[in-house]
Amino acid sequence: MLTLDNLILRQEGFSLRASWQARAGERLALIGPSGAGKSSLLSAIAGFYAPAAGRVLWQGQDLTAMPPGQRPLSILFQDQNLFPHLTLAQNTGLGLRPDLRLDRAGWARAEAALERVGLGGMGTRKPGEISGGQASRAALARVLLRARPILLLDEPFAALGPALKSEMLTLLSELSAEHNTTVLMVTHEPRDALEFAPLTVLVAGGEAAAPMPSAALLADPPPELRAYLGSSTP
Repeated sequence: MLTLDNLILRQEGFSLRASWQARAGERLALIGPSGAGKSSLLSAIAGFYAPAAGRVLWQGQDLTAMPPGQRPLSILFQDQNLFPHLTLAQNTGLGLRPDLRLDRAGWARAEAALERVGLGGMGTRKPGEISGGQASRAALARVLLRARPILLLDEPFAALGPALKSEMLTLLSELSAEHNTTVLMVTHEPRDALEFAPLTVLVAGGEAAAPMPSAALLADPPPELRAYLGSSTP
């Protein structure tokens, strides 16, 4: 269980409150106006943003003062976090050891992770030699190797076309189900929320509201969400 216990984020001209829970294995979308605090909330959960008050807990353990690298989570950004000078196998292997001092079994695990995301036989290529969709798959392979129970996604597929994005969301759903991963995904697209996340968190007006069923929320959005979505409402 991921618990945001009366969490309050503040900086100049900005305040956000969140107090809710997400069960292990649940997939949640975070949607709302730009600047409302979606990315800031992910950063607070990841440990990059110190809250003004409240706590972040996982399975009852207080993570609030824990350094980012020690938290039981992975985070993916839109740029995929791939190092251009490393091969795909090396980028993936970072999920096991940041110093890449892997034995034969470790490299075999990295190759197996690439195979799982459809990049078998491409471990020697570098990020500049592959497509955007393949880079997204490589980033997911590294997440797969890290095997953390929480995955935070800050619009990692925003630059992909609709068909490829749908393919990545399907793959991500499969991986999260296989590993019982709790996933929080920031998105600006209601269709992505409907396709990927059974639950959606509305971030607007200084509050990250408790998760609601995505279909119900988007079928009858409250005024803040309706104003933001406009003609893109499904």
